[in-house]
Amino acid sequence: MPTFSADSASAPLGTPRVLFACGGTGGHVYPAIAIADAVRRQRPGAAISFAGTRDRMEWEAVPKAGYAIQAVTVSGFQRGLSASALSRNAAFPFKLAKGMWDSWRLVGAFDPDVVVGTGGYASGPVGLAASLRGRALVLQEQNAYAGATNKLLSSRADTVFLAFEAAAPYFPDATTVVAGNPVRQDLVDADPAQARAHWDVPPSARVLLAMGGSLGAGPINGALKLHLDAVLADPRSFVIWAAGKRYYDTLRHAVPAHDRLRLVPYLDRMDLAYAAADLALCRAGAITCSELTVTGTPAVLVPSPNVTADHQTKNATALADAGAAVLLPEADLDARFDAAVLPLLHDDAARQRMADDALDIARPDAADAIASAVLALADSRGAR
Repeated sequence: MPTFSADSASAPLGTPRVLFACGGTGGHVYPAIAIADAVRRQRPGAAISFAGTRDRMEWEAVPKAGYAIQAVTVSGFQRGLSASALSRNAAFPFKLAKGMWDSWRLVGAFDPDVVVGTGGYASGPVGLAASLRGRALVLQEQNAYAGATNKLLSSRADTVFLAFEAAAPYFPDATTVVAGNPVRQDLVDADPAQARAHWDVPPSARVLLAMGGSLGAGPINGALKLHLDAVLADPRSFVIWAAGKRYYDTLRHAVPAHDRLRLVPYLDRMDLAYAAADLALCRAGAITCSELTVTGTPAVLVPSPNVTADHQTKNATALADAGAAVLLPEADLDARFDAAVLPLLHDDAARQRMADDALDIARPDAADAIASAVLALADSRGAR
């Protein structure tokens, strides 16, 4: 049987109860945490819990953010005809049934007023169980191209909150609201002076922040390794390089140490990374793009070509069209690196224009807007 923290289990009658279902990637998990933080700010006594899987990042990220998480059994359907895929798919119906049973019991035990699904495998069975048990269901879609789980659940949702208007056609039977992507409040509140002190960056330095997600991006790492000497040739240049867990050990031995280089496996303080950066070189995932606009960080975006419907290029195009970023296709990354990155890193006026344009399209209140709607639904159920 699921267990909950004492404050969730013993919350007074009438206290809003919100269960978040998310999983798999940071793109699903961090928006859920941002909304939960906003719920907590608006209603400090709210009972909040999460549902997810033990073998994905939410199992570590959610407790680190200060929330309880309950396990549900979830397994995705494997595409392809390999022996491994066929073997996993043979067990899929049984895991699906177990996941629905776990989710049914979890919703009954926690008794949420509202379930918030932000995508990923865990959202599916928990969101369906919530709907079947008569609980309010809210979904949040991060991308211009909608995810499969949200599309399947949307007809049962009270509201689907979108980051991009372009996602609306994927939800013809749902009430949709364009609110932007929720980002963590600490990104907005970070102090640049504290951030530069954290990284030991000189006041006059121009900081290039290179990152490719928690696992890393091989093409970005390869291009930066090839052009690192050119970047650091200017004594004003400083590089914060988050290589990713997959690539860090190899790069640590291959890249010479430098007093203006900080090579790390991952960024556990994104607030201090953005606040220290003058320019970012990164992928164009939906949450990354939203964080760049909210923090006013100019960027050279290298969309991953290996994503559904090429949605990262759509995200990058939106920022580039607004003047907030430069779109650099992965195929051109090595050839155009010096021309795209180096002049911009040292052109203060150009970066300031990009920062202003980024802030113009930012939606820093997305988490609070969604949280307000969630609490209104919770209050209406409590009144009934």
